[in-house]
Amino acid sequence: MKKLINVNSEIGKLKAVILHRPGKEIENFTPEMMPQLLFDETPYLPVAQKEHDEFANVLRKHGAKVLYIERLAAEAITNDQIKNNFLEEMLKESGYAQGPIHDALKQYLLSMNNQDVINTLIAGVRTKDLHMDFKHSFSNAERGKFPFYLYPMPNLYFTRDTSACIGQGVSINRMTFPARRRESLFNELIIKHHPDFKHCHIPIWRGRYHRHSHIEGGDEQVLNDHVMAVGISQRTSTPAIKGIAKNLFKNSHFDTVLAVHIPHNHALMHLDTVFTMINYDQFTVYPGIFKGKSLIDTWTITPNGKGGLNYQYDNNLRRALKRVLGLSQIDFIYTGNDDPIQATREQWNDGSNTLAIAPGVVITYDRNTISNHMLKLHGIRVITIPSSELSRGRGGPRCMSCPLYRMDLKN
Repeated sequence: MKKLINVNSEIGKLKAVILHRPGKEIENFTPEMMPQLLFDETPYLPVAQKEHDEFANVLRKHGAKVLYIERLAAEAITNDQIKNNFLEEMLKESGYAQGPIHDALKQYLLSMNNQDVINTLIAGVRTKDLHMDFKHSFSNAERGKFPFYLYPMPNLYFTRDTSACIGQGVSINRMTFPARRRESLFNELIIKHHPDFKHCHIPIWRGRYHRHSHIEGGDEQVLNDHVMAVGISQRTSTPAIKGIAKNLFKNSHFDTVLAVHIPHNHALMHLDTVFTMINYDQFTVYPGIFKGKSLIDTWTITPNGKGGLNYQYDNNLRRALKRVLGLSQIDFIYTGNDDPIQATREQWNDGSNTLAIAPGVVITYDRNTISNHMLKLHGIRVITIPSSELSRGRGGPRCMSCPLYRMDLKN
């Protein structure tokens, strides 16, 4: 059977990837809503779309098939039962398991074709879109305070986070913050029901219904065909890492997880905002994560042979990477050339969030000139994309892409 998912490294030649082209959801929130929706600014949609289209075209030019999550999700709704069940789950997770608003929203959405349903869920449903008696919804005062029945999903263009392809399987993630939690319902819909995926028996390394632990794709990195790195971050918890490690060790060819404890804050929300693999022995690193030269807490997790886990602590990331990857040398390429001002500025604009499309070939934002220059000095081929508006969402090329298929590396 043809493999639809094959990701055994961060750097194998990229052949298929899922994106989301920013849409009306980007225009559908106010500055007052930004903290709740995890945004710091309001991007200008026409320019964001133009920049995103250029990103997609660069991927295509270099041999990657570009798939869009909004189209895949619409194509996965192949009958009325699937549509009904999907909408019930979406409404429940939006706070409307039953009642007049649930009924009105469902009727409104069922009246649309499948693509319009998906686009509307992403963009959000405002209170003015439904003609309801106030007594069945919000009071006049509340109506001004809460302009949406279904809030928009402006973070969806960061398709990396809601799921992660690992080997031939996938984790469909429980997101940390409510603003993003519904997004992975699209991934679940695609894996379970899309005609190209549903018969492929794709392993689910971790599902989205874990109530007390969470993991996001920005923290999941496949270093090679048996080693993963996972960030212990603001958005990925230790129990989730233990859970996915056990499942991978039991049911896949992965035998090592390197857990890296990064500072827990909005600027450094995921491991890939401070650390990405770009070649066999080269990594981008934001120096601000270190307590000293390469010093940061790591744990190498391996199976103990009895269904449990062994842990090996190391406070030196370079040393830990050498050990788990079997390398004699590791080249760290520091964001902003390790300058305390420029490194912080360029990390804020995703200078560390590079997307490798082949060994030693990366896509970066054009605005991070110092980091890009350092990459070139270290022999990396750098392909830049415009970033004036996309970067306002606090995510770079890796964040905006969910690789489905990479060519395996030659040993």
